[in-house]
Amino acid sequence: MVKSWRNDPRLQGMDPRKLDLLILFSNRLTKTPKGQLLGEFMNLNLEAQSKGLTFTDDETALITEILTESLPESDRKKLDTLRLLSRKLAQQK
Repeated sequence: MVKSWRNDPRLQGMDPRKLDLLILFSNRLTKTPKGQLLGEFMNLNLEAQSKGLTFTDDETALITEILTESLPESDRKKLDTLRLLSRKLAQQK
């Protein structure tokens, strides 16, 4: 990540366990080929669930905004589409 997202004041109230997971995730992203970034975002959700952590819609939007600032616009749009589909699938349950 170009700027240190860890110092973003919007993250101050977040559960420290969630922040730890995000730090690990961020470190993984730096080593992930660009073509596999979207898959890593999906894996983050699965990893959080396996640890009993859930992110609110507001937290998810904030995290996505912060962590995708350096992604090309086309990748951000793909991620937005995946988030929309995920919400729709969750509503069907």
